[in-house]
Amino acid sequence: MEKDTTTVLDLEQLREVTLDDEALMREVLQALVDDTRRQMLLLDAAIREQDATRCVRLAHYSKGACANVGARSAAEILKEIETKAANRDFPECQTALNRLAKQVDLIHSEAVSL
Repeated sequence: MEKDTTTVLDLEQLREVTLDDEALMREVLQALVDDTRRQMLLLDAAIREQDATRCVRLAHYSKGACANVGARSAAEILKEIETKAANRDFPECQTALNRLAKQVDLIHSEAVSL
């Protein structure tokens, strides 16, 4: 089965942001992956502690970072976490965070293959 990279990453947006510099594209994506993974650890703790305010803040921050470079699917999952946290639906936040981990792995794979 062929993977659909358009759902993982909007390469046109990434090219625009990086002025079509492939080395910069890889660097930006790797920085995004590293930062998102750090934020995910913080999000996981906030979800376990049922800290809605912190969950919303962390998800919002990461959502913007992902959206800026074309990681749309990850941004959508983070938007979902933001909404679910605001409604104090922590089990759904955890489920979405698990999906986000898979999405970040896919972004990492895309970065490596550029």
